[in-house]
Amino acid sequence: MIKTLIFDFGDVFINLDKKGAMQHALELFKLDGFSTEMNHINELYEQGKITSGEFMQFYQKSFPYLTWQQILDAWNCILKDFPKHRLHFIKELARNEQYQLILLSNTNELHIKWIQEQVAFYEAFKSCFDKFYLSHEIGLRKPNQDIFQFVLDENNISPKECLFIDDTKDNTVTAEEMGFHVWNIDETSEDVTSLFSTKKALF
Repeated sequence: MIKTLIFDFGDVFINLDKKGAMQHALELFKLDGFSTEMNHINELYEQGKITSGEFMQFYQKSFPYLTWQQILDAWNCILKDFPKHRLHFIKELARNEQYQLILLSNTNELHIKWIQEQVAFYEAFKSCFDKFYLSHEIGLRKPNQDIFQFVLDENNISPKECLFIDDTKDNTVTAEEMGFHVWNIDETSEDVTSLFSTKKALF
């Protein structure tokens, strides 16, 4: 029996443009692909291991012909719209109090700052959840097992009673291996608001 619903944020609630953002960054940086060092810095930042200032300074030093604003805009251009029908969906779930609601997202400080500034109902959205875990605040990131174990231990719950919803296959694979029920949502054809019809066998 499902007692806890654990949601990702990007491409579950807020729309992302991963391909477009990557293409824009590669063109801006005049690269064919991100270097190992860039990927490492991004992961450190996503886990809150370095500050926003340190993160931006790395990119400014690596690409001195770019302004701070150009780098910031490139970093944030992955973030798109947050359809209001998804807010209504999570509000209704919270109102019904049938499930424990947890958000578990690989999200960094600059992205959250942008969302807070651009999404007028961010605080209303956040208040719907019993727990709201962002990777840069807890120092852990998906798809590593330790972040899922952290959620289980913090909330004293069993993975067999949890449904984890995420658009990234690596994340749902790890969760499933640990005993969670999962929905690897396809953001191109599925919407989180169809949860109870798409995964009706679990409810």
